[in-house]
Amino acid sequence: MQFNQYIDHTLLAPDATEQQVETVVQQAIDNHFHTVMINPYWVAKVHQLLAGTDVKTACVIGFPLGANTTKIKVAEAEDAIANGVDELDMVMNIGEMKSGHEDKVEADIQAVVGAGHAADKVVKVIIETCLLTDDEITRAAKIVAKTGADFVKTSTGFSTGGATVHAVKLMAAAVQGTSTAVKASGGIHTADEAQAMIDAGATRLGVSHSMQIIGK
Repeated sequence: MQFNQYIDHTLLAPDATEQQVETVVQQAIDNHFHTVMINPYWVAKVHQLLAGTDVKTACVIGFPLGANTTKIKVAEAEDAIANGVDELDMVMNIGEMKSGHEDKVEADIQAVVGAGHAADKVVKVIIETCLLTDDEITRAAKIVAKTGADFVKTSTGFSTGGATVHAVKLMAAAVQGTSTAVKASGGIHTADEAQAMIDAGATRLGVSHSMQIIGK
């Protein structure tokens, strides 16, 4: 299977250098990955480097904890949009989800989705499945779908675990029949693992081992 268009080619390491960012961008261009996923600081540079290619610019918002205020998440999203981003991957307020305050979780997500969609950008919501129970995963995915977000996403890759087939199946079932799709990210290192996530219902993959997955 050709995984290239499933892949958000990801570099979110805090010590990522300008040269490493440039390398990731070139790999994405050469292999026609869907996006290059970077931290907000690099959006303007990556957008410029990707100009005229079929690869989109993506960045994270409220990353990696999701514990910023909604106002800050929206401002971060708007700044990234101004710098040329195409897709925004926000982290939901995990603590409020664990507290059972689903109205606050929804409002936080809705604010960023609203900012993104007003600028015609794709918005994905990271629910950090490794910190949630199965019931919370299902409920969080349903909240994400209710806001009209384009994707519900498993993981930041910076917590206690990454994507699992089980979590992806739960999320896919929760958003079935809605316009929200599933993105698996975190800990996907091989083509077999990537295929397993797609088979479970993911239509986008967030990976830093993209070259290994496509066999290069």
